[in-house]
Amino acid sequence: MTAWLLRRVAAATAIVFAVVTLVFLLVHLAPGRPFEGSERVLDPAAWETMRERFCLDCPLHRQYTTYLAALAHGDFGISYSQRRPVAQVLADAIPPTLLLSGAALALDFLLGLSIGVYQALRRNRLGDVALGQVTLFLYSVPTFWLGLALVLVFAVWLGWFPAAGMRSPALPTSAPWLVRALDVAWHLTLPAVTLGLVAAAGTARYQRAAMLEVLEQDFIRTARAKGASERRVVLRHAFRNALLPVITLLGMSFPILLTGAVLIETVFSWPGMGRLAAEAVFRRDYPVVTATALVAAAMVVLGNLLADLLYTVADPRIRVREA
Repeated sequence: MTAWLLRRVAAATAIVFAVVTLVFLLVHLAPGRPFEGSERVLDPAAWETMRERFCLDCPLHRQYTTYLAALAHGDFGISYSQRRPVAQVLADAIPPTLLLSGAALALDFLLGLSIGVYQALRRNRLGDVALGQVTLFLYSVPTFWLGLALVLVFAVWLGWFPAAGMRSPALPTSAPWLVRALDVAWHLTLPAVTLGLVAAAGTARYQRAAMLEVLEQDFIRTARAKGASERRVVLRHAFRNALLPVITLLGMSFPILLTGAVLIETVFSWPGMGRLAAEAVFRRDYPVVTATALVAAAMVVLGNLLADLLYTVADPRIRVREA
């Protein structure tokens, strides 16, 4: 187990390093440059000072080695646009994204697994066919379009939920924590539902297919022949064995929801990492772009590692073998 874990950590480090290198080169070679237009506002001396401070007048290879040396010491650099350490910028953006992604992930799997199991148990009946068409429609809808439609209906027409932001501007910071928590939950509803519904539609289709395959296995017929209740057969035998494909989906969904909320955070003006990355790209804020890519790559490898560990929980027959 230890050797396997060390190999995975080494492979994960190599993947993150490759992603950071690729993103660093792409953003520096892309058209445009940081502070574009600032030379028309600042005097020449201030402009040169700014270029020297951020090492923008250095060759690309020197900028790269300087960045790696700083990164090895846990220094993500200084944000060009916000004029403060990138670590502080990420510290402000990651919690809202984790909140949004966690809520969407919970909705995704709670709703998706429930619908998938329900469809499998009522194969080819009216409920299965109807839910199959609904999930197919939701899975085909672009996430940003669904978000805009929900804003139009529930924020503009009905006025039930706010259209943007994470908190009400009129709510004082001295308000009780429960009031502030409910306000955040109120703002969280539409973006979380948007992300969660689309993902749940895909999860439901995966779970239905997995359950149908397991329900045809010999051990299911054996359990029924021994007199096990249908509830026990479904939950203890069929559902647990049908979780393996969905665990793989969970490993992929975890980083996708975390980093793929760029459009949703933009639509709902949610102050998270996706919106931060999008704004950093347009502002040519190289350190922030590279840092968000690093966090995204880390989430991908963490999601896959989590899926591998969950395999052994769902199916005790699977064990991590040391080479």
